[in-house]
Amino acid sequence: MDLRDADEDRRFRSEVRAFVAARLPDDIRRKVLGFLRVEREDYVRWQRILFERGWGAPGWPLEWGGCGWNAVQRNIFDEECFTAGAPRQMPFGLSMIAPVLMKYGTPEQQARFLPRIVSMEDWWCQGYSEPGAGSDLASLKTRAERVGSNYVVTGQKIWTSFAQWANWMFALVRTDSSGKPQRGISLLLIPMDAKGISVRPIKTLDGGHDVNEVFLDAVEVPVENLMGVENDGWTIAKYLLGHERTTIAGLGMCKRLLRRLKEVARTQTRNARPLIDDPRFRDKVAKIEIDVLAHEWALARLISLEQAGRGLGAEPSMLKIRGSEIQGELGELLMECAGPYALPFLDEATVFGYDGPTAGGVELNPLAGLYLDLRKVAIYGGTNEIQRGLIGKSIVGV
Repeated sequence: MDLRDADEDRRFRSEVRAFVAARLPDDIRRKVLGFLRVEREDYVRWQRILFERGWGAPGWPLEWGGCGWNAVQRNIFDEECFTAGAPRQMPFGLSMIAPVLMKYGTPEQQARFLPRIVSMEDWWCQGYSEPGAGSDLASLKTRAERVGSNYVVTGQKIWTSFAQWANWMFALVRTDSSGKPQRGISLLLIPMDAKGISVRPIKTLDGGHDVNEVFLDAVEVPVENLMGVENDGWTIAKYLLGHERTTIAGLGMCKRLLRRLKEVARTQTRNARPLIDDPRFRDKVAKIEIDVLAHEWALARLISLEQAGRGLGAEPSMLKIRGSEIQGELGELLMECAGPYALPFLDEATVFGYDGPTAGGVELNPLAGLYLDLRKVAIYGGTNEIQRGLIGKSIVGV
């Protein structure tokens, strides 16, 4: 690397670190670093702070209102925000539907939706999975029939993250039942306040409510909300899934969890000495730190290839698998640090905090909720088993 580039990266890191330290609200920081529940208003407030600074869309090119940062800058920004305790930027708009709009959207769709994504005036959710179509999306049954200037959509979506907060959903629907299943799928942009939409919460193991069932009963969607060409939604869906799986790689979350693991291990004791001084536990920490570093290099390489115009092959699936595994391992190690204090999990403590033992400034009770919550990372975005199948087909043609 050119020394001038290294100096520029250090200056950029200092700039990001100073900005986040000065502008990240303390109440949000406390929730995030304490593994407490983050609410809709917290996400929106932080996104709008970034938007005002011109940093609302780190991954977007300049011509669409993004930052135009290279892969190194994006990783620096991600690391500094996560380390400082900032909530993640919601990926459904910024990292999933936005790239689709840039590639497949009409000028009218781009002008209408992209500015409201980066300012978070619109909160998007993803309508892909159905009760009988999870990782096998081609078997989806939600139907959209063309009636005049509208599509009439009837069906059900499930595991729809943050649908209770969203005002827009991008959804895969079936517009043709003849021929190959993949051929008859389209992607529609659906307002969540449309008549006929109802949302039912699904409560998860950690006591949270991030996922939902969404029912669509003869919902009318204007034809101009069709993304791309009718019946060609499968091509768009595959393009979008590449961006989703890169996001699920979760490098920022891995680094945050690693940092907190070290902090907790320095304050928890085993045999009257800090846990981090125990050779067996320190070996576990060293191994997971090496895994995080390798994951960072793999993600940076993928981003660089994408910026160079290379298509995404099996790499996003590889990163999704590895990122979910690392997050799960970090959750287990944090639970090991907390010991019996993490066992009696209290749901209300993730909202109001817990007047009990702490380690490294972390309330130990919510670690159980974190551990439970991280179980789902290996499932959403396509289960890891499905990802391994996709890798096999892509690389060795099996």
